[in-house]
This record gives sequence, structure tokens and C-alpha cells, in this order.
Amino acid sequence: METTLHSARRAATEPQQFPPLEHVTRPAVTTGEAAHYLNRKPQTLREWACTENGPLRPMRVNGRLAWPVAELRRVLGVTHQ
Repeated sequence: METTLHSARRAATEPQQFPPLEHVTRPAVTTGEAAHYLNRKPQTLREWACTENGPLRPMRVNGRLAWPVAELRRVLGVTHQ
């Protein structure tokens, strides 16, 4: 039987799976998710948010960044199904 510690370690080393952007139905995604779709590191997106000079701007919700899915689709040229 696998312990919680072992499963947590395995989960931390496995890459995350994200649905295709055209299947995302939420209005906004986290910085990590947006970085995945934009093929950038999360810190790059945080820098864009601080300097306000990136291709899109996040919303701030209770001090956290939320990246609008519609803007991600626009920047990447992805159409919604």
C-alpha cells in the first residue's frame, strides 16, 4: 500500500495535465495554467503583471492573479468551440 508521503512525492514529480485551451470553460485560470498555455515560466507572467508590459493583463482577485481565458485565446489565436 502506498503511503501519503510517497503519493505526494510522486505527484510532485509528475507533469501536470491541462485540458486544451479551447475546452476550458472557466472565465480565468491561474498563473501556472496560463504559463503552460503560453509556453512561458510562471515567473515571466508575474513580471508581466508587475510591469504591465506583457501581451495580456491579469485580473487581481483577493491579491491573486487570474488570467482571463478569453484574452489567452485572443493572444494565441485559439477559437472557442
